[in-house]
Amino acid sequence: MGAVTMVMLCETACATGHHQSLPSRENNWPGLLGRRCRRSCSLARKLLPANLHIGFGLQFKAFASSRKSEKKLRNDRKISKTTQRKELLSKDFMDMSDEAPSGNDTDFSNGIELANNNLGADGSTSYPARGQVLQACIITSGLLLALGATIRQAAHVASVEGWAVLDSSEVSFGFEMWHLELILGLVLLISSGRYLLLKTWPDFSQSSEAANQQILSSLEPLDYILVAFLPGISEELLFRGALMPLFGLNWRSALAVAAIFGVLHLGSGRRYSFAIWATFVGFAYGAATLISSSIIVPMASHSLNNLVGGLLWRLTSINPKERDK
Repeated sequence: MGAVTMVMLCETACATGHHQSLPSRENNWPGLLGRRCRRSCSLARKLLPANLHIGFGLQFKAFASSRKSEKKLRNDRKISKTTQRKELLSKDFMDMSDEAPSGNDTDFSNGIELANNNLGADGSTSYPARGQVLQACIITSGLLLALGATIRQAAHVASVEGWAVLDSSEVSFGFEMWHLELILGLVLLISSGRYLLLKTWPDFSQSSEAANQQILSSLEPLDYILVAFLPGISEELLFRGALMPLFGLNWRSALAVAAIFGVLHLGSGRRYSFAIWATFVGFAYGAATLISSSIIVPMASHSLNNLVGGLLWRLTSINPKERDK
């Protein structure tokens, strides 16, 4: 190993703080065999001119210093990146904590979620499409009709067989002219009563408005006939034509079936105030059934009341589609 090379190695080792053993044997340098770096550096300095080994020393000290600077710069960059990541994670965590509702805000958050479910992508209020409303009305009414007819037939067969069951045919499909007066009286009573409640009972007004918007907003004028008569006929066949005879043709049976009828009208924005009103209406239909012994009377009254209520809502309310524009 040449003297210059030895000085370079020694200066590098001394500058960087790594004093490693030099090779045990090199050409023409028997005095450096097996020596440590410090002793080799000392001997090499003695053998070489002062300006030579001092120059190399300065160069390698500068080289070692630059390596330390680069290493420190890399470490600073790593620390900076780590700090940025920690700050981002901390910010995300804080955002998630702020968005998470507390236990006391559950009802409020659920209310917001339910309200947002009716919002379209453009921020306007969305309602069921016309086809969906008509399809749901037809299917539901068909199921109620089938269930009512099945119960009536089963009760008739059980009565013929001698079971202690009142024959549902006691409530017939007969019709007489005086039934028209009863139907007209029911329509006037229920329509006027609904109108007064809409003006004087805010909770009932809100419930009715919510239900009407869900069902009637997307319908055409002629569709109102379908959604008025199909539910009126099918519901009366089931409740007053099938269930009420099972409980007995009396006032208590009429009230019990009316209570069931009212409870089933909860939901789709309709509150307990609407259920109370539906119970009263169901009792009125039950009373008409007892008086007339005909299922036609409550069917016609129910359907006409649905139609009157729907048309009045359409005439007195703002078109939902125009309101959302």
